[in-house]
Amino acid sequence: MADPSSYRPKPGQIPDSPGVYRFRDEHRRVIYVGKAKSLRQRLASYFQDLSNLHPRTRTMVTTAASVEWTVVTTEVEALQLEYSWIKEYDPRFNVKYRDDKSYPYLAVTMNEQFPRVQVMRGQKKKGVRYFGPYGHAWAIRDTVDLLLRVFPVRTCSAGVFRNAERTGRPCLLGYIGKCSAPCVGRVTPEEHRELAEEFSDFMTGRTGTYIRRLERQMTDAAEDMEYERAGRLRDDIGALKKAMEKSAVVLADATDADLIALAEDELEAAVQIFHVRGGRVRGQRGWVTDKVEAVTTAGLVEHALQQLYGEETGDSVPKEVLVPALPDPVGPVQEWLTERRGSNVSLRIPQRGDKKALMETVERNALHSLALHKTRRASDLTTRSRALEEIAEALDLDSAPLRVECYDISHLQGDDVVASMVVFEDGLARKSEYRRFQIKGFEGQDDVRSMHEVITRRFRRYLGEKEKTGEWADTEAALTEEDGRPKRFAYPPQLVVVDGGKPQVAAAQRALDELGIDDIAVCGLAKRLEEVWLPGDDDPVVLPRTSEGLYLLQRVRDEAHRFAITYQRTKRARRFKASPLDDVPGLGETRKQALIKHFGSVKKLRSATIDQICEVPGIGRKTAESIAVALAQAAPAAPAVNTATGEIMEDEDHVEDAAPETTAGVAEEPVSAGASDERRGQER
Repeated sequence: MADPSSYRPKPGQIPDSPGVYRFRDEHRRVIYVGKAKSLRQRLASYFQDLSNLHPRTRTMVTTAASVEWTVVTTEVEALQLEYSWIKEYDPRFNVKYRDDKSYPYLAVTMNEQFPRVQVMRGQKKKGVRYFGPYGHAWAIRDTVDLLLRVFPVRTCSAGVFRNAERTGRPCLLGYIGKCSAPCVGRVTPEEHRELAEEFSDFMTGRTGTYIRRLERQMTDAAEDMEYERAGRLRDDIGALKKAMEKSAVVLADATDADLIALAEDELEAAVQIFHVRGGRVRGQRGWVTDKVEAVTTAGLVEHALQQLYGEETGDSVPKEVLVPALPDPVGPVQEWLTERRGSNVSLRIPQRGDKKALMETVERNALHSLALHKTRRASDLTTRSRALEEIAEALDLDSAPLRVECYDISHLQGDDVVASMVVFEDGLARKSEYRRFQIKGFEGQDDVRSMHEVITRRFRRYLGEKEKTGEWADTEAALTEEDGRPKRFAYPPQLVVVDGGKPQVAAAQRALDELGIDDIAVCGLAKRLEEVWLPGDDDPVVLPRTSEGLYLLQRVRDEAHRFAITYQRTKRARRFKASPLDDVPGLGETRKQALIKHFGSVKKLRSATIDQICEVPGIGRKTAESIAVALAQAAPAAPAVNTATGEIMEDEDHVEDAAPETTAGVAEEPVSAGASDERRGQER
């Protein structure tokens, strides 16, 4: 625990201007990012008597080992920079809202020649119009199915579309009238785009225009005694009205607004957002966060606005945002929202009427979301805490191992030997910290030697990063060299777990001893009896089968095994697909494919003359000579064997044009969860 006075800036060193500041821990990891109208006043508030600070703020300043700042011109710039740094550094003491799911959107791909209506998740793409988010994908499909009667826009994938173009036959939707079939030329690209525009207009809330237009057409058709057409129009109107009923009118004045409500206690907060377009609720989403910093309701609202609109522009930012409390100050946030939309945005608290009533509904949803989250998390948090305590007690550790790293070696009968490193923090997997290794020190199968090499390389890098970041130096220059990005091996674990028994544990401990590291515990988990081995002990530690600590160690070990196996298979597949052409300098993938397409196979290419190779477009004489030399030096691949008959297959293209399905007559099959121990022994 650091003393804040040890890194407090000197008097007069901090500028009295807007800016963004970063606190770093002893490993140079950014742990908190904040902004201030006056950096001098804000930072001075952290360096006071610790008893006067909020408990969370006190924890942050005692965890930190340094502070730095960046001066900006305006508070809006400070807001933008704060958001960028929080996203980049993921500081542990900042409020970060966590989505409990990936919300689906209804998307119209206006960036394609023939726009497509589909369900999309994840990062938004340029040129695509999004509607939602929706709670469930089936809700989108139900709505689209109703609207396709009136707006028969393409919904098929690119592959289905190209196949219909090639065959001249539309898909089933084209036959039943739920697609205008642009793939076979029933409508022009311009007519189809107009349909997509009308579909988008209807989804944005401009529904009355289309309903009235269809009603007029139905009346005219009935007067002209075109009763079948009038009946179809009647059904179309019914479909539109049914689609509209799925999102009831909540604001009578056709308002476009987002309503944000919060439910919070001392430890956590939940936020709920209702997206209202055209007076109707078009989407809903929610987040939950730990209150790791001392933050007010207004501060939570500001963080929610950053999370919600940090990546949005244009109409994705509504004209009106209704919140339970205004950020302090409200001016920079409102100006930032206005810049992102490109026109004025109103940020306010609803006081009366329909908007106030709807805000109360959103608040009830937030309260329900927080209660549900606490019910789910209480058991999970308690279980993880108990597991870490059981591990600390069983291994005789001074404290619970908050960061655990596990290592596993994988190979296939001594080939493609690799290793994995997985990281669990607070009992949860931290996949951004996972690392993979190729065994470089030797060839062949030796798990013990491989484990020693991996542990040595990982912690040699840790010592190097520790020295590089200036932790062993007192000069400020060593601290300011870093760009702030997390280092790959900069953070030490409290516990190293190896997949294996006594020999692997001894190898890992020997590697740490050789590096002079004596403050990291080591253990191994053997698969056969799930025994925990400690360095130097003749007998293992046996945890009860019902132990939460054993279950956590098993999860860590199994995750390391999965990660190692995945990498080993990828590496092996890449080796099988290797070609002699890979060794030709300057020969890219496009020209390789051109060569294979021209000659038909690598075998035929090997027998070609330099003049014949030069006939391939893009291949000059110098490159042709390099290709001929590379193919002459490469040994021909062995013939394939039919494993059912033992017959040698003479097909000249069987080996070199594709990755082989077998090697030495043994099928390459993935290891399933129920695979035999014998197979697992071959592929570790």
